[in-house]
Amino acid sequence: MRHDRGWALDPAITFLNHGSFGACPPAVLEVQRAWRDRLEAQPVRFLDRDLDELMDHARRVLGGFLGADPDGLAFVPNATTGANAVLHSIRFEPGEELLTDDHEYNAILTTMRAVATRDGAEVVIAALPYPTAGADEMADAFLARVTPRTRLAVVSHVTSPTALILPVERLVSELAARGIDTLVDGAHAPGMLPLSLDALGAAYYTGNGHKWLCGPKGSAFLWVRADRRATIHPMVVSHGANDPRLDRPRFRLEFDWVGTTDPTPALTLPAALDWMAGQEPGGWPEVMAANHALALEGRDRVATALGVAPPAPDDRLGSMATLPLPGITTNEAAAALHDALADEDGIEVPITGWPARGARTSPADPPTTVLVRVSAQRYNEPRDYDRLASALRRRLIDA
Repeated sequence: MRHDRGWALDPAITFLNHGSFGACPPAVLEVQRAWRDRLEAQPVRFLDRDLDELMDHARRVLGGFLGADPDGLAFVPNATTGANAVLHSIRFEPGEELLTDDHEYNAILTTMRAVATRDGAEVVIAALPYPTAGADEMADAFLARVTPRTRLAVVSHVTSPTALILPVERLVSELAARGIDTLVDGAHAPGMLPLSLDALGAAYYTGNGHKWLCGPKGSAFLWVRADRRATIHPMVVSHGANDPRLDRPRFRLEFDWVGTTDPTPALTLPAALDWMAGQEPGGWPEVMAANHALALEGRDRVATALGVAPPAPDDRLGSMATLPLPGITTNEAAAALHDALADEDGIEVPITGWPARGARTSPADPPTTVLVRVSAQRYNEPRDYDRLASALRRRLIDA
């Protein structure tokens, strides 16, 4: 890894797992520290009198980056919280269906099942091919599971377990034509892919700031289309529910105050956007392109060492890529390999079973396959993937 670009990662570790929790640069954390110092110097003034304007500024900056109407943006601690707010705000009729797929994130799947159980609805899981030939194949498989009972679709923009960019533009459009709203789980997309949420037109979109935007932990957003904002509420009911002010939308009043919390992660996002834009001469477009190119190069180096074929076309990948691991078939073996790589080889990379537990017939069922998922961020370099390739070959092929 390169350590000349201002990152705080342990130089003894080859860190190939930016996708899980990100990595916040010290320069960005310094900005957050300054916000916290200002808050603690005068907590009442900061939280009671200054916060609305400060949150509005951060919302405008983030909205410009996301191509999103700022009035539809709410700050939340993480994308899972954003998805929970949407799913728990909607009441489903008995027999209605919540449609998703077997590449969805486990936490979202468990939330969908909880909501379906509450209302007597059903979670339907479309099986999307992996390996995949491309976007049309995945979209066709998803849409084939739509029925007259489908009420809401939940789809990842970039899947967590398989690192695939799903064809959300086509899915949102075709589902809307059938009268079905879509919640896009965009946990990985901001900072990995160019976004225009207004143009996408999904009813709901949630994404993280701590992953590819490199903001502080606790910085995430929920975006809700204008015609759905009145029906979506935060998980915590607080003063905003009956705030008498008329100068701010109810959606903003409710989400901006859910009790006393630390607002500094959200306020720091503009600084994170600026810092990351400065990591390449061409700004964010070049950052995204460079990470994409490095993810492909890293994938190919590991695939060659293992003798496996890349399971997806290049245009279905962003800043992450996955490969199936030969000879690893159980969750226990996956966990053992992960720990050996981390503890003995100094390589941090996720080794996980797919589909996630929530997408299996029973959580106790073994995975269909075990995958290694590599990430590419501006601190990584090609030799990081060579280290991983060598360690995996030694442990799986040459052992």
